[in-house]
Amino acid sequence: MNFKSVYVSGLLAVWPVMQGMAQSELIKFGDFDQWIVRNIKESGIIGGDTKQLYEIGPDAVWNENKAYTNQGGSPWATSNVMAKVCGITKTNTSVYREKRGDGYCARLETHVEKVKVMGIVNIEVLAAGSVFLGSVPEPITNTSNPMSKLAVGIPFTKRPQAISFDYKVKLSDEPDRIRQTGFSRVTKVQGKDMPDVVCLLQKRWEDKKGNVYAQRIGTMIHRFNHNTDWVNGAKFPIKYGDITKQPGFQSYMGLISGDKTQYTRNSKGKMVPIKEVGWADAGETPTHIVLQFDSSYGGAYVGSVGTTLWLDNVHVIY
Repeated sequence: MNFKSVYVSGLLAVWPVMQGMAQSELIKFGDFDQWIVRNIKESGIIGGDTKQLYEIGPDAVWNENKAYTNQGGSPWATSNVMAKVCGITKTNTSVYREKRGDGYCARLETHVEKVKVMGIVNIEVLAAGSVFLGSVPEPITNTSNPMSKLAVGIPFTKRPQAISFDYKVKLSDEPDRIRQTGFSRVTKVQGKDMPDVVCLLQKRWEDKKGNVYAQRIGTMIHRFNHNTDWVNGAKFPIKYGDITKQPGFQSYMGLISGDKTQYTRNSKGKMVPIKEVGWADAGETPTHIVLQFDSSYGGAYVGSVGTTLWLDNVHVIY
């Protein structure tokens, strides 16, 4: 079988040259074989250790404490961040580069991140691993409203049939989850923790005040509810239009609101919420795609330590 490779709108397209076959488009850097390794020196008051943060982009090593922006045309961001809170430089790593065969994959892991300085700060936060199309404006300066610190989604005008990727899952042994924000007591959240994948096709627009709105055109949300070894080339179909009456609909697949509200950077450069206001007609053309993989599905500060998702070879299927 012959293959072609071309660049299309910043995505690397690779598909079989055979009439009638579906086209499989590898998202740029979606094979996770290239990584930027950031060596960040934390503040001396918390030990002064040098920590490694991994970013998805062209192979490089950074040995300086500078804010990260997407490199080499990479559309990917992660939950790995450098924070500066109360003048203290601190890192969080919950996405790791891991060897797989002749290349690498991404490992997303839920853990508790700690920072303690007597009389200044004492925080223990549950942090899930997340890989998504978008960006994170660094440095992070506080832990309030964490969703507002992620610019989620990228411009996209196609209508794919499915998302395909390789994955492996390890669930926590805990029957329930916890919520641990760092500023209140740890509470139990009913239900077993699971990794998830979210793909949304949206039609977005911005009003004169800079508010951003969206209608939902396409939806694919899947939660991984059991342990697996590597599953290669798994395909997850995208459903179009109002899916609330379609078979398999679950409440968590509905329009996003409340503490799950996602954010983007508007035309004025300000981070603003994306207000999903309704379902678009199934035949509409999207303006943006949201694609996000999480080691825990419950949102900020909710999950179980040890829940892990491995990810590789992310394609869009047409």
